[in-house]
Amino acid sequence: MSYKSSALARAVRMPLVLLFLVLLQSWAQAQFKPHEELGALFKDVQLAPVFPDSKTFPDCRPRIAPEQILRAYAQEKDKPGFSLQEFVLRHFEVPVEPANEFKSDPSKPVAEHVQTLWPVLTRQPKAEQTSLIPLPNAYVVPGGRFREIYYWDSYFTMLGLQESGQVGLIQEMVDNFTHLINTLGHIPNGNRSYYVSRSQPPFYALMLRIMAQEKGQQVLAQYAPALQNEYEFWMQGQDTLSPTHTAHRRVVRMPNGSFLNRYWDDDPTPRPEAYKEDVEVAHNSGRPAQEVYRDLRAAAESGWDFSSRWFADGKSLHTIRTTQLIPVDLNVLLYHTELTLADMAELRGDKAQERLYRKRAIERKKALITYCWNPKDQFFYDYDLKSQRTTDIPTLAAVAPLFFCMASKAQAKAVAQRLERDFLRQGGLVTTLTHSGQQWDAPNGWAPLQWMSIQGLRAYHQNALANTVAQRWVQQNTHVYQLSGKLTEKYNVEKAGTEGGGGEYPNQDGFGWTNGVLLKLLKQQQGQ
Repeated sequence: MSYKSSALARAVRMPLVLLFLVLLQSWAQAQFKPHEELGALFKDVQLAPVFPDSKTFPDCRPRIAPEQILRAYAQEKDKPGFSLQEFVLRHFEVPVEPANEFKSDPSKPVAEHVQTLWPVLTRQPKAEQTSLIPLPNAYVVPGGRFREIYYWDSYFTMLGLQESGQVGLIQEMVDNFTHLINTLGHIPNGNRSYYVSRSQPPFYALMLRIMAQEKGQQVLAQYAPALQNEYEFWMQGQDTLSPTHTAHRRVVRMPNGSFLNRYWDDDPTPRPEAYKEDVEVAHNSGRPAQEVYRDLRAAAESGWDFSSRWFADGKSLHTIRTTQLIPVDLNVLLYHTELTLADMAELRGDKAQERLYRKRAIERKKALITYCWNPKDQFFYDYDLKSQRTTDIPTLAAVAPLFFCMASKAQAKAVAQRLERDFLRQGGLVTTLTHSGQQWDAPNGWAPLQWMSIQGLRAYHQNALANTVAQRWVQQNTHVYQLSGKLTEKYNVEKAGTEGGGGEYPNQDGFGWTNGVLLKLLKQQQGQ
């Protein structure tokens, strides 16, 4: 890989800030795409597999130009005694995890432990000839195998940074996401070239709300163009829809003419970071491979990868159908985005734009209640476009309308009663009621869903249940920390002092959003 000489020629005459921006743009344009540039070698390495974790190879740094590596591979692979692993280690630098050097002290209070983790999980801006997309500012990674920034993780991490007084770092992360919107047209799943075809749950507007809490409401106006672009990414193709053409990418025209959204990915191929796993699922499914790949990728965009929530039979990954579903939580997040765009328009005195976005928010709320509320069960579910009815698969996604105050008092009370009856466990709220072996199912609990549940319940004065969930979740986090010295990605809320499990990879230590939510809850408990 080489950088454009014209960019460098201009750069030598520029101030340092402009120089960095020019080089950043050049690096982004020349970003290494291992799944595209390494061809058959990439497939062979992933299918072998050379590494136990499929994400390792896409994160490797080629020691020489990819085309030179491919020529060497073609010359050597059929020779007697050829070792694919040795070839890869000779031509690629395997990523290291700096946090491996960190040693925790479980005798210290858990809040103090989190404070010591922030520097460990913070990455400074740099450009490297890997799949990593360079960012202009510092950022916090989740931890473990997750060596880059992640979209929705970062909001919950910011909650903890806010409690730690690290407003400057929050600002840098918000500006990184703004940079991604401005350069890519959206915020990708993470800042890796292989993540660009999809996003994640749209929490950018909530990040801006944190900034507004710290710096005043006027700060929202500064980010209005970026949020507008983020919104247009999710709504792209809306104007092309009709009664006979009902869906385009992430936007869907519902039977009554309203518009709601779904998760999607433009690339119907195996995920590079889970290549072998996706190929096997598609092969064993008996379905068209491209259909399966797109549904797997769409589930990855949802952040819930994977969950029985997306399965047609409620138990098997082979029946995944993410693109057929209208998810409750996605549409609630876009409702909040529309309200934020309306608030931004109000700040700048643009009455027409304010009316437009408030109208869209009202219409989305009405559509969500129409299609995702099951009056018989008194619960929010995803909506199945194929069967034209709710899926009736109970999940914690049902708390999202409470978190954003979209539910009626009666609806909120019914959801709270269902949570207490069916979801509440000794360590918090279980994600679903199904034990499928997938990580976004029972017995696992996750920090972002605990936070949204607790805050949603409090918004409707269901304080006793909210406090119980918060107390049990904090206790579970603290118990595991005292036993292992770790704060982890997810927890088994059905068994005391137990980490989570299931899914495609081992439970990860770090862990950004667990740290953020835990600090916030500890602060709330101190104030009670």
